[in-house]
Amino acid sequence: MKLIKVKIMKKILIALLVVLVVLQFFQIDKTNPETDINQDFLTIHETPTEIASTMKAACYDCHSNQSAYPWYTNIQPVGWFVKNHIEDGKKHLNFSEFGTYTAKKQAHKLEECGEMIEKGEMPLSSYTIIHKEAVLTEAQQTELITYFKEIENKINNRVQ
Repeated sequence: MKLIKVKIMKKILIALLVVLVVLQFFQIDKTNPETDINQDFLTIHETPTEIASTMKAACYDCHSNQSAYPWYTNIQPVGWFVKNHIEDGKKHLNFSEFGTYTAKKQAHKLEECGEMIEKGEMPLSSYTIIHKEAVLTEAQQTELITYFKEIENKINNRVQ
């Protein structure tokens, strides 16, 4: 009876290994879309260097057309998981296309950014586990929240 269980487990493990090997033939597309730099948030608002640096480290991989795909995205299904996160992030907010948003949408997105940072929901903990440079200090959180509110207010004042 024990021998049968061992044989079954061995077949299951071999089948799983085969599936994992086959999955490697289905790689993700890591091509970033071409971007008009004049539509990028950092360019439009002439973001100070330090804030821009923080945003690039903590936001731009998932919320811009400048995603960097680390080595582990070559391993499936990890690559699919990462690609899905990036696509989902850009669907909600894409800093590379910020200039194409209406003023009302821009202001709303910046309000959401501040709220998400304030609540500790962004950057995602699943991202900061591997990307330690994306972990925001309290000072960086405050700086980003203040900056986003400042730009949001400027946009709202222009609209009114």
